[in-house]
Amino acid sequence: MSALYNALFRNNFQMLGVVFASAFAFEMAYDTGMNRLWDNMNKGRQWKDIRSRYVEAEEEEE
Repeated sequence: MSALYNALFRNNFQMLGVVFASAFAFEMAYDTGMNRLWDNMNKGRQWKDIRSRYVEAEEEEE
């Protein structure tokens, strides 16, 4: 524990950097996870899943 404290939390600038970096990493991981969960729960009902059907139909009409 002492080594962790000395490496990361000894002065205010280091602690602030660790807190901001951790928050940023958590935000990125959480956003990625929630986007994957949302995509899996709504598979086949999103525009990115059904776009090809409508784009092809529009090209055939022209």
